[in-house]
Amino acid sequence: MTLYLSTLDSGDPPFIAIPVFPIRVFRHAAIYVRADGSVREPKDLIGRKVGEFFFYGHDAGLWAKGALEDEYGVRHDAYSYAIGGVSRPFGPQEWVPSRPPDRVKLEHIGTARTLDAMLEAGEIDAIMAPVTPPSMLMGENKVKRLFDDCEAVERAYYRKTGIFPIMHTLVIRRDVYRQNPWVAQALYTAFKEAKHVALERYKEGMAISHTTFMMPWMTPHQQRIEALMADDWWPYGVAANRKVIDTFARYHHEQGLSNRRYAVEELFAPETLGD
Repeated sequence: MTLYLSTLDSGDPPFIAIPVFPIRVFRHAAIYVRADGSVREPKDLIGRKVGEFFFYGHDAGLWAKGALEDEYGVRHDAYSYAIGGVSRPFGPQEWVPSRPPDRVKLEHIGTARTLDAMLEAGEIDAIMAPVTPPSMLMGENKVKRLFDDCEAVERAYYRKTGIFPIMHTLVIRRDVYRQNPWVAQALYTAFKEAKHVALERYKEGMAISHTTFMMPWMTPHQQRIEALMADDWWPYGVAANRKVIDTFARYHHEQGLSNRRYAVEELFAPETLGD
């Protein structure tokens, strides 16, 4: 989503989106700190150095920073950034369509270091990333999430805001769309039908305690999700996602990734705006 919105600033945007959202993730869990460090709550990030995965403004970072600002009063420019790979080095990504605004203090860590190693060494104070740091996966207890009970925090966030963050959307090459405008509605219909089939697998699984899912306690977990998010907890379309999309567009502009705040209707093919 963040890359797509950045392309809209160009004179002739290369893509047009349809409101199909293959990946959605709550991102309070995407903020990692040292277990023995001094960052204990969001406000402790002010004035610190934070590692960000891959490039400034990736989807997980955008949502995490937005939540920190909206819910805890910690602005995205209240700390500096170290950009790089979490588990392996990544060089600067020149193809990224947006550039950080001047007010953001940022440096790339180069191709010899990783953010995980820097966090372990105390060279940075936190990491924002969709990738779990290897030091945490290995169970060394040196790195933890900023929010200890992330699920409880994220459920409370959803109850308060109604937002289930969108990471990705489906796009069509604009030259293909111009030549074949029917493709937007056709793809949108097909993906909605496919999602319905997938959702039915979960619902039908209730009858046999979800024995095909290789996951214990799947049935009560689904029941808790439905109690909080209703029976279509992964909606497609503009109507059901208007607040989420508009919030994303606001964060994108506020964090300096787009020249203006785009309206929801500007992001998707007109044929797909009806529901």
